Amino acid sequence: MLANISVFKILIINIIIASFFPFISCKQKKKNKENEKPIPVVLQPAPDFNADSAYAFVEKQVSFGARVPNTPAHENCAKFLIDKLESYQWQVIPQRFETVAFDGTVLKSTNIIASLKPELKKRILLAAHWDSRPFADQDSQRKNEPILGANDGGSGVGVLLEVARLLRADTAKLNIGVDIIFFDSEDYGQKEGTKATDYKPDTWCLGSQYWAKNKHTPSYIAFYGVLLDMVGAKGAKFYQEENSMKFAPSIVQKMWSIGHELGYKDYFIFEPCGGITDDHLYVNQLAKIPMIDVIQYHPKNGFGEFWHKHTDNMDIIDKNTLKAVGQTLIQLLYNENAPVQ
Repeated sequence: MLANISVFKILIINIIIASFFPFISCKQKKKNKENEKPIPVVLQPAPDFNADSAYAFVEKQVSFGARVPNTPAHENCAKFLIDKLESYQWQVIPQRFETVAFDGTVLKSTNIIASLKPELKKRILLAAHWDSRPFADQDSQRKNEPILGANDGGSGVGVLLEVARLLRADTAKLNIGVDIIFFDSEDYGQKEGTKATDYKPDTWCLGSQYWAKNKHTPSYIAFYGVLLDMVGAKGAKFYQEENSMKFAPSIVQKMWSIGHELGYKDYFIFEPCGGITDDHLYVNQLAKIPMIDVIQYHPKNGFGEFWHKHTDNMDIIDKNTLKAVGQTLIQLLYNENAPVQ
């Protein structure tokens, strides 16, 4: 994924203040103080999210190696994800496509789309990216080697696989349709430090851009969407991202309030902070579906010291964080679930 922090660094790379932009942005936006506290919510009966299961799903992805397009690890992981979703009896559509990366590399890519109760009109879209960064451009060593991406990619997919398992087991009680999309080629954007004169727009999130322009069902629409990105690290905090607040403020408010009601107030922080260029931006802008981004991002230290480094491995994945995000998401879905007539 790419935050505007990276774009801003590229565009104003010679200005020292660039590295402090997210902090300044957050500080300024606090003056507006919208959605600054939880709203009352009534928690509907919902399944218990199994963090051990989600952790195992992250671990399985990492076991394939770096999931970079055009590699055996990428192909093997795609097969695992498709097979796993089909084993839960979701309707699965592998959307295969080729896209061109910023450096001219043709990426053989696959968006993995799964649907539960596709006949229902009221639908919630859940998403994460499943590829990993092809180079460790934030690291001091082995910068040109790919990263495992346990958190950046793997954690969101792990949470959604567990959600898929739970929903299928409880499908008789579900009166909304749910779609899951694992977007590909999200993390193949330009390297950090690219000169402003060499900057190319929209080099990140290639899978979501493709899907938004070529939906698996041309008339597809969802009530709203939730994107998970980097949701598994110990001590993660999820601030209210600027683009999410722009396109779907009520969904942010609802999810964060549910998180607080469930006891996860240390994870879901009622403070706005900066805009992030992530898959949700293209779903909002191109597909016209309001989607929020649940993403680890701190006003002062960004995405964590392991972001786009080789230290983004299983050592940083924490079951408590997976539980907080997964249980909050499950509860959000069941609070949307209309009573079965």
